[in-house]
Amino acid sequence: MVMAKKFGFALLIAGFAAFGSAANGAELKVLTAGAFMQVIEALIPDFEKATGHTVKVEKDTAGGLKKRIAAGEAFDVAVITPVVIEALAKDGKLIAQSHVKVATVGVGVGVREGAPKPDISTVDAFKRALLSAKAVAYIDPASGGTSGIYVDKLLERLGIAGEIRPKAKLKKGGHAADFVASGEADIVLQQASEILPVKGVVLVGPLPAEIQNTTTYSAAIATQSKNHDAAQALIKAFANPQGAALLKAKGMQPAS
Repeated sequence: MVMAKKFGFALLIAGFAAFGSAANGAELKVLTAGAFMQVIEALIPDFEKATGHTVKVEKDTAGGLKKRIAAGEAFDVAVITPVVIEALAKDGKLIAQSHVKVATVGVGVGVREGAPKPDISTVDAFKRALLSAKAVAYIDPASGGTSGIYVDKLLERLGIAGEIRPKAKLKKGGHAADFVASGEADIVLQQASEILPVKGVVLVGPLPAEIQNTTTYSAAIATQSKNHDAAQALIKAFANPQGAALLKAKGMQPAS
């Protein structure tokens, strides 16, 4: 894949070829929070080519993933928030020693391509932008999405929940920016890495620093995985420092 090579990942991933070959490649199933999905999709082609493994990815909200894993769903690698991983490790669902922080991302603001970009440089300006919007899109907090839970609490903190909630367009998972692309909302609040992939929507920028919420994502191996070495190789590809350019291109930052 051209993108992976563009960011120097071909050599990186080739370094893990010792973990498998086309003759004995494993079939890996990855469960990921939506914010990290774009990174995984960019890595998969070269990882598969270099190692002989195949990777299937399914995304969900952090809350949704926690429920699925707790219920016993079979998989090899999970990419979720550290708190969820630690809880699942205590329950014996994930291998605690395999826990690796892979990326961080903040909440961003997006609007329809071609529309005037609102001033979000200060908290007051951000509040005005929300209040003047006809509809505001974000992830339904009831679905367990990290950004949706934060945004809903932020509206209360800013004292504008009463005005914004009645005109909110709530997405139960995936890209809340779809509402902006379709014209059903004119502003979206979600993690930057989930705004960037939506065609017809542009990222205005991050929330003001005083109200920003940065989420860390971690990867860990399922206790019941039969592909431990292959899973470990994939996590190393996620976390390698050479991946910084790719993460930034997808709206994320390397985890410290």
